Amino acid sequence: MGTRTNLTEEQYVRFSFLSDGQKRLIFNEVLEILQYTGVRVKHEEACQILAENGCRVSDQHVYMPSHVVGKALDSVPPISNIYSWTGPVSLRLEHGHTYFGPGPTCPSFIDPFTFERRPYTKKDAGMVARLCDALPGIGFVMSLGLVSDAPYGMEGLYEFAEMIQNATKPPIAWCFTRDHCQDIHQIGIALAGGPENFRQHPNFLFYNEPISPLLSDFNAIDKVIYCARHNIPQIFAPASTGGGTVPATHGAHIAVTLAESLIGVVVSQAVNPGACIIIGGTQSILDMREMVFAYGAPELCSLEAGLTEMAEYLGLPIFSAGGCSDAKTMDAQAAIEATLSLHSAMLSGPNLVHDVGFMESGMCGSVFQLVLADEIISKSEFIAKGVLVNEETLARKEIQAVGPGGDYRKLDPSQTKAGSHWTPRPTPVKGKKEDERDNPALTCMPERIVQRTQSLIKANETPTANISEGVRQEIQHILETAESRIGKSDSQKK
Repeated sequence: MGTRTNLTEEQYVRFSFLSDGQKRLIFNEVLEILQYTGVRVKHEEACQILAENGCRVSDQHVYMPSHVVGKALDSVPPISNIYSWTGPVSLRLEHGHTYFGPGPTCPSFIDPFTFERRPYTKKDAGMVARLCDALPGIGFVMSLGLVSDAPYGMEGLYEFAEMIQNATKPPIAWCFTRDHCQDIHQIGIALAGGPENFRQHPNFLFYNEPISPLLSDFNAIDKVIYCARHNIPQIFAPASTGGGTVPATHGAHIAVTLAESLIGVVVSQAVNPGACIIIGGTQSILDMREMVFAYGAPELCSLEAGLTEMAEYLGLPIFSAGGCSDAKTMDAQAAIEATLSLHSAMLSGPNLVHDVGFMESGMCGSVFQLVLADEIISKSEFIAKGVLVNEETLARKEIQAVGPGGDYRKLDPSQTKAGSHWTPRPTPVKGKKEDERDNPALTCMPERIVQRTQSLIKANETPTANISEGVRQEIQHILETAESRIGKSDSQKK
């Protein structure tokens, strides 16, 4: 049977924002920036490592020659697997696979039952993790908030402990310091069953950021070195603001963001050639009216798609953003902005798309927006699969059997291809037409999303997989030990 398909090489239909010539020009500009403008690396050990590997270093100002950058790019693995702590591969980081998930550190949170805008808590982190596990369109876990009821400086550690104990999908962790990065690593080891098991089957990714423009502080590089040495898959991705921290023109915006990401690539590969590192960035413009980062701007779609193509051009996995909005509530604006960024991501093909569920310019996390995005992801994925054309899908026998003026509904279901149609996500409300006249809420999208969200939360009040009591005690010991370090540090300062 002959097959003619636009999916011969790609799992999904992809579009292209940049020509090969544009990619070459942007990358040449990146090499120019790294070699002649240079970057600031505020970490003495990293500067020494970079100098030993061919960089010119002058008082923490590092100039990276193109051959050093090329060598680092060549050693980044083209494929990396991230595992569920229960065993199987959950994320396969290679070209052609895209996974979606929330983002971290929103200071406020929409309560899913009272609708109150309030501080985010450790309990919320566990609930969001279980919801991520239940949503088929969500591939990894982040928290949708900044934990407010954890000791100061330990927010990321407590958030991670909640996420990994409440979901089987891999979490993406973050923290402020190398010490807490090590604590997070120890929790991952506890769930993996030992250091070697973790090294072979890592069960989380670590998220790290340089400071835009072209600067990496001590803590960021300290964590890059730790992750590289311990084979922890890591993301090194700046949050760059067009017209604020990087140039306003899109080509320069992408070039500077890529140069910033490559700081982490060069350092990690100098420390441990072959270590998994993912570049990227949350890229958009500065909203000059409100002086905030515009998560819902169309520029986010264009810039993220362009950076995704540059990452593919260099053979690097990419961390992107989508499913976010500047709206303050789940309304038409929120749906439109989330749809544009999610569909753009689906068609450009980054490996990881985070910030799904962000609202109010990243100031507020919403599980309603997350569940709405799950529906959008489902539709977008269906569209991106394109049209399969072969003798079977052309349905010649069915057309002949029904003939002119016939009715395809009369065919035996086994003869039809109705199963290839898109199927909506299930909702707890299935209104009949006669009910809809008396209860318009049955046809209202926000009401359906609210009811589906609340139903999923209630149905997933406990984790989908059990953790042994011994491992839970080990995790608690790690948290208590980390807290005691803070206490000792405070007493020494006094």
